[in-house]
Amino acid sequence: MPNILASLQQSKSDGQKKFVVLIDPDKVRLGNMDQVLELAVEAKVDYFFIGGSLIVNNALDQCLLAIKERCHIPMVLFPGSSLQLSWKADAILFLSLISGRNPDLLIGNHVIAAPYLKLSPLEIMPTGYMLMDGGAPTSVLYMSNTRPIPTHKDDIAVCTAMAGEMLGLRLLFMDAGSGAQTPVPEHIIESVSGAISIPLIVGGGIRTPELAAANVRAGADVIVVGNAIEKDPNLVMEMAAAVHAG
Repeated sequence: MPNILASLQQSKSDGQKKFVVLIDPDKVRLGNMDQVLELAVEAKVDYFFIGGSLIVNNALDQCLLAIKERCHIPMVLFPGSSLQLSWKADAILFLSLISGRNPDLLIGNHVIAAPYLKLSPLEIMPTGYMLMDGGAPTSVLYMSNTRPIPTHKDDIAVCTAMAGEMLGLRLLFMDAGSGAQTPVPEHIIESVSGAISIPLIVGGGIRTPELAAANVRAGADVIVVGNAIEKDPNLVMEMAAAVHAG
């Protein structure tokens, strides 16, 4: 498996946009996994992010094995806690919730996970996670016990992102959260993108190809879509095409 982090950094330098399908193992058991995977291969989806707020290892491992049996798209763990770890993935977003002040999500869970990750073959990708106000209480908001950054506070978002980069984080993920009513606004994406040099990932509330395209034009390097594709797997083709054309 190639170095995913290096690939993302090179793609940013080259102006190439990446599209990610977010899969929640607890939800795909109710959906059509085969259809999503078939369409993802056809659409040349760049990565799968695998994660959710409440999943357990058994469901996680089963999901990863099912994907690996059907395609070769790289799988990146997007863990909701230090319990959501598996060697069956290719990489992990080592998330620090820099938008909040919950010490467990800034460093505490990382200390618990470090020995496991040190021994694992997973590629570790240090990532600053910024929870943005999505207009509704989301799973991330509830589980993290933190307040999101208001979407009219560009200065807070920009300074938080710059601090994350200065601390040595290699990726930045701005997320409105699963089930968000409103996505991260384009003005926030533009402001943050212009203030950092590391790849910017944007997700939460992206329901249409037009919005995905607008986000990459605003400066997002990676677009993540989950809920919309769970509801309509056929969106994979249009979403991927919109992002890759950006």
